[in-house]
Amino acid sequence: MVSRVRVWLNRTYAENVFFMDQLRRNPCDRAVDIHATHGDPDSPVLAAADTAELEPEGLSPAAYVEYALDVCARRGIDVFVPRLHQAAIVAHRAEFEALGTVLLAPPPQAVAVFQDKVIAYEAVQAIGVPVPPWWRVRDADELVAAVEALEAAGHRACFKPVSGAGGVGFRVVTRAPFSLVHLEGFPSPYVPLDQVVEAMRQAQEPVDWLVMPRLEQPEVSVDCLTGPDNRVRMAVGRTKNGRRRGFTLHEQWLEPARRIAEGFGLHHLSNIQFRMFGERPVLMDVNTRPAGGLHQLSLCGINAPWTAVRMALGDDPGEITPPFLGQDYTVVAGPRPVRQVSVPQQRVDSVGLAAGVVSL
Repeated sequence: MVSRVRVWLNRTYAENVFFMDQLRRNPCDRAVDIHATHGDPDSPVLAAADTAELEPEGLSPAAYVEYALDVCARRGIDVFVPRLHQAAIVAHRAEFEALGTVLLAPPPQAVAVFQDKVIAYEAVQAIGVPVPPWWRVRDADELVAAVEALEAAGHRACFKPVSGAGGVGFRVVTRAPFSLVHLEGFPSPYVPLDQVVEAMRQAQEPVDWLVMPRLEQPEVSVDCLTGPDNRVRMAVGRTKNGRRRGFTLHEQWLEPARRIAEGFGLHHLSNIQFRMFGERPVLMDVNTRPAGGLHQLSLCGINAPWTAVRMALGDDPGEITPPFLGQDYTVVAGPRPVRQVSVPQQRVDSVGLAAGVVSL
């Protein structure tokens, strides 16, 4: 009898409830138990998991590694998909393997390259992948110089933190003075340059931003699955142009993504994002983790989460090619249950949206 696979996702995105659903609906009909931890007791991933617990707050990366090792030993985790403190965790891969836990994450050197966007841009340029022009700025004078250089070339400037993910801190620079226009409708990413400069000069600490031209759509996120031999098994692009989403296998997107995944050893699941700069695609960002939208590949007949877990357990799936490309689509919100209580619990199968009962 084939044993159950025990998978842990730590402090992951709410959208990964679909990642969890796909693990359970795997084509091998393999039983999967999912453990989830989070800092937010109302994260839907806790309710969607078979077992769940709140993570301790305020742990240093080193202390979090000790916590993670304890969870893996205590819960009998087979495959750990780390998001929080990924860099610290992968540096201790041997200790997790000694417990029988496989890390579904790249090796430390690959994670390190893509933690810093400046280092990442320099590294991918060196292997021939195009990137947009960029400036690293730490004070107001450097920001103004970078913005003026971009505007002189006919571009609109934007900035984002050198370290960060998920679009956090992304802003587009405007010369328009602050007015009621900025207070109408929903909050906007546009910020007046004079206000940014004033805030920087009043701040007590330096910033660390990447300034670059605002890139054009379409945005293409290439989901890659790469083996420990550095060979890509799957590369599928997800396109985004306004509200419209779709899929692509065009080599102008896939070829540079494969070059990055294989060249830097982005083992397991990664997500490599491109946008247009003029007439050519350029790299926007590299995520050394599964993308929140990875589950959308199910519209192309691919169960990427299960394929990745299967490969992590030593079963090489071979080259994964979509049997078809799904039609264009959009993304809408839907209800998901949250836990009834804010303590560790055991999920039970029942009719409706019951969140489960308490576990020890």
